[in-house]
Amino acid sequence: MTLQLHHLSKHYGTTRVFGDVNLRVEPGEFVAIVGESGVGKSSLLNCMAALDTWSEGQVTWTERDGRVTDLGALDETAQALWRRAHLGFVFQAFHVLPHLDVAQNVALPLMLLGQRDPQRVEALLDAVGLQGLGQRLPSELSGGQLQRVAMARALVHRPALVLADEPTGNLDPATAATVMDVLQQQVRQHGASLVLVTHSAGAAARADRVLQLRGDGLHPMDPVHPVTAM
Repeated sequence: MTLQLHHLSKHYGTTRVFGDVNLRVEPGEFVAIVGESGVGKSSLLNCMAALDTWSEGQVTWTERDGRVTDLGALDETAQALWRRAHLGFVFQAFHVLPHLDVAQNVALPLMLLGQRDPQRVEALLDAVGLQGLGQRLPSELSGGQLQRVAMARALVHRPALVLADEPTGNLDPATAATVMDVLQQQVRQHGASLVLVTHSAGAAARADRVLQLRGDGLHPMDPVHPVTAM
């Protein structure tokens, strides 16, 4: 399954957030997007997820059988159904529900799909290093543990595409490296594509491709120069 952006631009009034973005994410590919603060990386990721609107261009999703869906042509309900079926989103701010315990938070995507698989939830909690913590409330967890909850929730329904917005931005270096290890392992295990927005040089260096978002679109990072934090 393939996500593709065709000449995508976003404006707020006369202010351009980003412009002329072209991107094709192949099945199983890991793409990192870097760029200066304020250049629109998170906005671009939200457009990829059809969580935000864009001013020009097109976002398409191609199924294994060749069927192409224009995400911008769908109404909000159809976009939500597309996300449920195909997308996992790891938010920088976690966005866990405080009144649900860890296992219930992770199980939410399955519940929305009308599925119940407590064994899969438990197995994924074990995989991300949260074994035995399923009954705890989010308020009882550390930042690193909350990010793992958010990651497990994004992965539990085995989506074809995972989008991650600064998943290590609130973590210390050691915890960030562990979180990235888990994310990469889980995505590769199920053959999902991963698009990561990050300021972390270490996280970006793990990707198959590193692209820099500028005002005039996405550009490959110069392989002669190492990725640097921005």
